[in-house]
Amino acid sequence: MECYEGATMIKTFRGLIKDGAQDTIVLHTNDGSTGYRIVKFEVVHQNEVDDLSATINVFTVSQSAASFLIDFSDNTLLAAAAYRSDKVTTGLVDKTIIFDRMIFNQDIYVTYKDNESAGLKMNYYLELEQVKLDLGENTVATLKDIRNKGVRTLTT
Repeated sequence: MECYEGATMIKTFRGLIKDGAQDTIVLHTNDGSTGYRIVKFEVVHQNEVDDLSATINVFTVSQSAASFLIDFSDNTLLAAAAYRSDKVTTGLVDKTIIFDRMIFNQDIYVTYKDNESAGLKMNYYLELEQVKLDLGENTVATLKDIRNKGVRTLTT
């Protein structure tokens, strides 16, 4: 989908998610002709004074629970971030992977799991490029979503 003077339409989302939670980014439309792809995914801890080891994932389907696991073979995984803050030894480590070729046209889900200090919160920021889907692309994106629908159970 093009904007004024040929610029690409970018939609931004940000949130503060608590440990073990899942946020829903509402993107679905009635006809499914608008697709999205993640172009930027950033995370930062709410309180940099605390030590933290966390996993933040973005999925195309709702998850039954947030998990520490990052599984690149999971075809519902859109992006993942591993975040570690340890002031005494390593400082800050942030590794983010985005599968930017994956186009989706339904809601997406952000999960956060802290491995060290339960109860801490994490900020996230997402930039999504809006893409106009033709009938064939729309059908493929919708069928992928239907195939992957249902709540996935992850273990920690």
